[in-house]
Amino acid sequence: MSNNTQDLLDVYKANVMPTYSPSLVLASGSGVTVRDVDNRVYYDFTSGIGVHNVGHSNPRVVEAIKEQCQSLTHCSNLFVNTPMTLLAKKLVELSGLGGKVFFCNSGAEANEAAIKLARKWGSQNGGRYEIVTMRQGFHGRTLATLAATGQSWCQEGYDPLPVGFAYADFNDIESVKAAVTDKTVAIMLEAVQGEGGVTAATPEFMAAVRALCDEKNLLMICDEVQSGMGRTGNWFAWQGYDVKPDMFTLAKAIADGIPMGALVSNGKLADVFTPSSHASTFGGNPVASAAALAVIDVIEEEGLLENVAKISTLFREALQALVDKYDKLLEVRGKGLMVGLVVDGDAKEVVEALQGQSILALTAGPNVVRFLPPLTLGEDDLEDAVDMISDALDCIYGE
Repeated sequence: MSNNTQDLLDVYKANVMPTYSPSLVLASGSGVTVRDVDNRVYYDFTSGIGVHNVGHSNPRVVEAIKEQCQSLTHCSNLFVNTPMTLLAKKLVELSGLGGKVFFCNSGAEANEAAIKLARKWGSQNGGRYEIVTMRQGFHGRTLATLAATGQSWCQEGYDPLPVGFAYADFNDIESVKAAVTDKTVAIMLEAVQGEGGVTAATPEFMAAVRALCDEKNLLMICDEVQSGMGRTGNWFAWQGYDVKPDMFTLAKAIADGIPMGALVSNGKLADVFTPSSHASTFGGNPVASAAALAVIDVIEEEGLLENVAKISTLFREALQALVDKYDKLLEVRGKGLMVGLVVDGDAKEVVEALQGQSILALTAGPNVVRFLPPLTLGEDDLEDAVDMISDALDCIYGE
C-alpha cells in the first residue's frame, strides 16, 4: 500500500467508524505548522482542536515525555507517582481556589467527574441533583455530558438521556434564574462557548451567576476544556472575570496531545470524593503528568500569556479589516486566541477554502469559522497566515 493521501483515506474509511469526515492525512507537526503525507505544509489554526497550545512537537514537552517513558509509564492510582503529585500542586496554585484535583483522561471524563462531585455534594445538602447548563454549550460525548450539552444536534438518536439537567440561555441571567428549582445543585457553563459559536460570557453574566449560586447555595462549575491553559490570555478563562467557580474542568491542552483531563475544586469540595467513590485507572498517568508540567513551564517561561494578548489583538484587527471589506463577513468574536469569524452563509465553505490556501481552521456551528492557533504564534507567521486567509476569502467573496 502506498502512503499517499487517497490510499490512506480509503483504508481509514474501510476500517474506522465514520464519526468524522477527514480529508487530510497528517504526517508531522512543528510549532504552528503541520505537514501531510503528500508533503504539503499548512498553518494549523486548529491546534488539534485546542490541544497544541505550546505548538506541535514542542521540544521541552517531547523531552519530558521521553525522560518519563524511560522510568515509569504507568502505576495506577493504587500508588503515588511524582509527576502527578507535582502537577496537582501546580494546578491548585495556578487556580488560587485552595482545593484539590481529580485526574482523568479527557474533557468528557472531567465533566463527568464534575457532575458526579456536584451530585455527591448535593446528596449531602438537601438531596439536590439537577444541574442547569447553557443552550449552545458543549460538555462532551458521554451520555451524561450529552445530556448536559444544550444542543439537540448531538443528542439525536441517544434517548433516553440521563435526567437531571435543565437548560438556560447563555448571557441571560433571568433565564438561568427561571431554570433553578429546589432540586438544583449547580450551574455549569463555559466562560467562552467553543463548539456553540465562540461566544464569550459578559462580565455581568458571570458575576450574576456567581451571585445566584451564593444566594441559593449552588455550585458554580466552569468548563475550561477548550478555553483553559492560556487560550484566552489567562491560565483559565474564568480568571478574566471577577469571579471564582467552585470547580472547573481541564483537558485538551493540559498535556499537549497526551490524553489527560482534570477537575480542580475549591476547599469546600476538596474532600467530598472519598476512596472508591470515584476513580480512573489512567488518571494522573506519569507520562501525561510530566508532559503537563512541561506545558506549564513553557507557558510561564516563554511568556505565552503575554503573547496571546499581543498576537490576538493583531489577529482580530486583521480579521476585522476583512469583515469591513466583505459584506458576507459579519463579526469577529471570542476571547484571546479563541477566535470566531461569523459569516453570512455556510462556515464549512470558508473552512474548505482556507484549507485550499494551506490554513487549517474549524467550524463552530453552521455559520462560525473557529480559529485556535498555537499560543506560540509569532507576528511573521501571523502575517503570512492572514494573507492566506485573505486569499481564501477573495476566492469565495471577491468579484
